[in-house]
Amino acid sequence: MEERYRALLDEIRAEFPGFHLMKKTESALQRFIHRLLQAVTLGAQSRYLTSYQTTIGWTVYVTADWDARPADVRWVTLRHERIHLRQFRRYGRVGMAILYLLFPLPLGLAWFRAAFEKEAYAETIRAADEAWGRARVRDPAFRDGIVRQFTSGAYGWMWPFRRHLERWYDGVVAAL
Repeated sequence: MEERYRALLDEIRAEFPGFHLMKKTESALQRFIHRLLQAVTLGAQSRYLTSYQTTIGWTVYVTADWDARPADVRWVTLRHERIHLRQFRRYGRVGMAILYLLFPLPLGLAWFRAAFEKEAYAETIRAADEAWGRARVRDPAFRDGIVRQFTSGAYGWMWPFRRHLERWYDGVVAAL
């Protein structure tokens, strides 16, 4: 898997020449976003620095333990983040910021954020299927973990319609 991960890094660098990984803890911006998210979500998003990878422009900000994570986990995660890199290329930094953070609402009904994340999490599901097999993506706990990203404070309760998300998830799995 390490070789597969390295090959994906090479593919991403070829597609996005300005691409780089940066530890979140080394970024003043990421530490500020962490504190802001804790405040805005009333503590519901308190793991931003330690559990979430984040793409802004051509930079993927990773947690401090990134290099110690298993190669298959890094590979699946980078497949997700590559979708965000492509979204930044499509909409630009300003466009992505406005759509992702504000439309139609910053919390609760963030339609564009949900759409962007559905595209990226669909890739997570496909990558997980390739890395770990169909049983993994059919596991109710795996499914629930992804659905909760949308319905919890993790992303500011971006899309609270659980049944809609479960149908979406099941559709992605059915298309594998």
